[in-house]
This record gives sequence, structure tokens and C-alpha cells, in this order.
Amino acid sequence: MASFDPSPMSSGLSGRADSRTTLVNRNVRIGGHRTSVRLEPPMWDALGEICLREHASLHEIVSQIAQQRSESSLTAAIRVYLLGYFQAAATDDGHHAAGHGAVARRFGNDGDVRLYAVRSGAPL
Repeated sequence: MASFDPSPMSSGLSGRADSRTTLVNRNVRIGGHRTSVRLEPPMWDALGEICLREHASLHEIVSQIAQQRSESSLTAAIRVYLLGYFQAAATDDGHHAAGHGAVARRFGNDGDVRLYAVRSGAPL
């Protein structure tokens, strides 16, 4: 899978790190209006990964988040969206297919998630 290059040149967006914080500012367009968002570099990386997976621009994803948000700020809404997106992807089947998690360590790539849960007493 191609990786997202978060540098301002690759995204076409300005990105500026403040020397007093680890946050990076970027400008995004929501409904044709420009706004600034400050996130940690790993958050920008995760957002870029979602853009690649969903075949959507950063502006499209952030606009969707802004329209559906219930959090007090756009930045908070983006963080909640990122968490929810990757939580939904982090299912037992997803972990098994990727070869990580306790299932792969205990039973190898041929392990069955339900079998592991029964043997270990873990909830299904």
C-alpha cells in the first residue's frame, strides 16, 4: 500500500510546525472556506492514510467530518473520527489477517480467533 507523505509539498497544503509545540498547522477547505487545523504529526499521518484508503482528498474527508461533528471543535472531531475509523478496522478478523495480536502469537497464521477466545477465556 502506498504511504502518505505528510510534507506540505506532497499534499499541496501548507504545514508549519510551531517550535513551542509538537502541533502542525495546515489549511483545509470546508465548503469552500479555508480554515486552519492544528494536529500532531501522527494525526496528520493517520488522516493521510485514510485519504489514500478512501480515495478522497484531505479537504473531502475533513469536510465530511465537519458536517457530521458533535464535538466542540473541528480538531476534536478529527481526532474522534481517526480513533473511530481505526477502531472499526481493528477487528479480530483484521488482526488475524494482518498477522498480529495475541491470536498470531499463540496460534500462528492458521489460528482461529474463536478458538483462541475459547482456549484463553477471552470474550468473543
